[in-house]
Amino acid sequence: MLFHSSIRKELARSFGATLVVLATVVMTIMLIRVLGQASRGSVNPSDVLLVMGYTVLGQLPTILALSLFVSIVGTLSRMYRDSEMVIWLSGGRGLASFLRPLLRFSWPVLALIAALALLVWPWANTQIQGMKDRYERRGDIDRVAPGQFMESAGGNRVFFIDKDTPDAQTASNVFITASERGQEIVTSARTGRLAILNDDRFVVLNDGQRLESHVGKPGLKISEFREFANRIATNVLDDQEEIPVKLRSTLDLLRDPTIMNQAELAWRLGLAFAGFNFVVMALAISSVNPRAGRSGNLVFALFAFVVYYNLLNLAQSWMVGGKLNFVGVIVLLHGGVLAASGLLLAKRHTQWTWRGARRSGAAA
Repeated sequence: MLFHSSIRKELARSFGATLVVLATVVMTIMLIRVLGQASRGSVNPSDVLLVMGYTVLGQLPTILALSLFVSIVGTLSRMYRDSEMVIWLSGGRGLASFLRPLLRFSWPVLALIAALALLVWPWANTQIQGMKDRYERRGDIDRVAPGQFMESAGGNRVFFIDKDTPDAQTASNVFITASERGQEIVTSARTGRLAILNDDRFVVLNDGQRLESHVGKPGLKISEFREFANRIATNVLDDQEEIPVKLRSTLDLLRDPTIMNQAELAWRLGLAFAGFNFVVMALAISSVNPRAGRSGNLVFALFAFVVYYNLLNLAQSWMVGGKLNFVGVIVLLHGGVLAASGLLLAKRHTQWTWRGARRSGAAA
C-alpha cells in the first residue's frame, strides 16, 4: 500500500506542474497564431480569446499525453538518482511491479485523452470553423465604412457608400464594382438595404444603374432598375460532403467509413493508444546514467514523443494514400510500439544481457 501511494503522490505533483507549464506554452503559441489570423482578416478580432480557447481545448489530448509521459519519466528518473529505486528493487519489487501503480494513476488521464480526442476535438474544430464562417459571411458588409472604398474578403468586389448613412442596415449612394466569371460589373444605386432570403444574405438596391462588360470583348451593356438584389453571402457547409473530416463527429466517421474518415478515426484513436503506450515506454526507458547527466532521459522522452506523434500524422497520410488500412495502422504502429516497449521492459525487469546469455550458453 505504501509502495503504491508514495508513487502516485509524487506522480500527481509532477504531472500537475508539467501540465501547467505545457498548457501555458501552448496557450502562448496559439495566442500568437490566432492574433496573426485576426490581422489577416481570417478571424474576428473580438473572437480571438474564444478561438484560442477552442484551439487549446482541441490540443489538450496531446498536452495531457506529453505531460503524463514527461511526469512518469521525471519521477522514475529522480527515484533512480536518489537511490529510492534501489531500495524498492532490493525489497523484492521488480521493475514490472511499477506498472500497476502507474496504470492506476494514469487511467483517468487516459480516459480523458480518449474522450477529448473522440468527442471534444471535432466539437472544438466545429466551433472555430463556425466563427470563421460567420465572420466571412458578414465580412463584406462589416468592412464597408461610409465615405471609403473597401475591398471584399475575396478581393473580387469593391464597395462604397455615402457618409450620410442612416443606420447599419441601410445606405445611400451605393457603388459596387465586381469581377465575376470574366465580367466587369459596375452597379450604382440611390439607396440600399440588407436582406436575408433563404439563409442567403443580399443587398437590395433601389433606383440605380448597372453596367456590364466582358473582359477582352467590345461592347457595354447598360441597364436601369427600380430594385435589384445582389447576393453577398451564401450558406456555408450546407452539404455534408463538403464538411472537412476533422469537423465530423466520431459517430459520423463510423457511419460513413470512407478512406478519409477511417484515416481521421485512426488518428483520433491513435491518441488514446499512444497515451497508454507512453506509460509502458516511460517505465521501460527510465533510468539514470551519471555520464549522460540528469536531463538525458527527459531529452530522449521528448524525442520519442515527437517521433511517435509524427508517425501518427504520417500513418494518417498513408491511409489516405492507400498505403495502409485501418487495421494495419493500429497493429503495426501502436501494436509495434507496445511490443517494443514491452520487450524493453521485460529485458530490464529480468536484467537480461547478451553477455549473460553467452555465459549461460557456455556453462550449459
